[in-house]
Amino acid sequence: MLPLQIGPFTPKAPVVLAPMAGVTNRAFRAMCRSYGDELVYVNEMVMSHAVVYRNDKTLTMMQFGDDESPRSLQIYGSDPDMLGRAVHQVCDEGRVDHVDLNFGCPAAKVTRKGGGAAVPAKPKLLQQIVRRAVQAAEPYGVPVTAKFRMGLWDDLRTDITTGRICADEGIGWIALHARTVEQHYSGEARWEAIGALKEAVTDIPVLGNGDIWEASDAVAMMAQTDCDGVVIGRGCLGRPWLFGDLITVLNGGEAPAPRRLGEVAEAMRRHARLLTDHYAGFGGEEHAMRDFRKHCAWYLSGYPVGPDVRRTLAQVSSLAQLDDVLGAFDPDAEIVEGGERIKRGHTNGPIKVALPDGYLDDPDELAIPDDADVMALSGG
Repeated sequence: MLPLQIGPFTPKAPVVLAPMAGVTNRAFRAMCRSYGDELVYVNEMVMSHAVVYRNDKTLTMMQFGDDESPRSLQIYGSDPDMLGRAVHQVCDEGRVDHVDLNFGCPAAKVTRKGGGAAVPAKPKLLQQIVRRAVQAAEPYGVPVTAKFRMGLWDDLRTDITTGRICADEGIGWIALHARTVEQHYSGEARWEAIGALKEAVTDIPVLGNGDIWEASDAVAMMAQTDCDGVVIGRGCLGRPWLFGDLITVLNGGEAPAPRRLGEVAEAMRRHARLLTDHYAGFGGEEHAMRDFRKHCAWYLSGYPVGPDVRRTLAQVSSLAQLDDVLGAFDPDAEIVEGGERIKRGHTNGPIKVALPDGYLDDPDELAIPDDADVMALSGG
């Protein structure tokens, strides 16, 4: 197994938090780090154009805790020059210790402009983007990594080619979400694709992503595929303690029992307050509580709290109201059998893949979207 490193930093376990839009902000990462420190926690994805043009929302998103190390940021874009400029900017300003490139986002608003998971369908464009990013980061000693999917659909697989290009251009590690764009988040992740990628790319670490809901799943994935580490996405929604469990299990220990409802309630209180601090000056408590509503559903997934409580929390508007609701919980209540494996976050799919007109007519074309159109996506 190849070691996972970011410059001089070696994590306690080969575990990476996947960037998730609207989720992996400074507050959420602080929650995760409180259970499992010294791992790699990646900030929300931001767009290269928005970084370069200093979009206000994007700058707000690019926040790290004072004690957060390493500082990891994911950037996406389909223009090699702009991507390179964005990487140079965040490195030159001393904002980051690690840059991750997104070639796997399946969102229609991203792929329709040729970004995210659409990029690997054009290998020469992919190569140019990766090369510019690595060159921009190299003078600062900032490693660059990449995350991607299996391809647009089953008849257009790009994962092996993408992995080889990334390795050849100096990427530090690669991570594969073992689904196609068309599959979106439906069905099961196809771990065998991770194993095939590991066999094809042997000179840099290969990480696996998809359907890790419990620490035991990470052990199973690594055993089945020989991958060098795991990337955790939806599995940590409402379960920030999963990272502590992963450190324990991947270092030979036994995972603790599922948390009782009292521990969950305390985590919810801390998370809500961290979010309020995060949004100070940008909507404050009111904005934070609107954002926290989705987390309430994830935290309580599998716990016997009743539909009335869930409805109340789906409309919670203040920290005081949250405390009142949580204070009525039975702290000793346990999660239902199988509750840890209830899927959280996106589950939709298959989808129709959105691409620019004529995008697949010439895979060798270096197609770059028009700036005016792209800027509509500023802020991630």
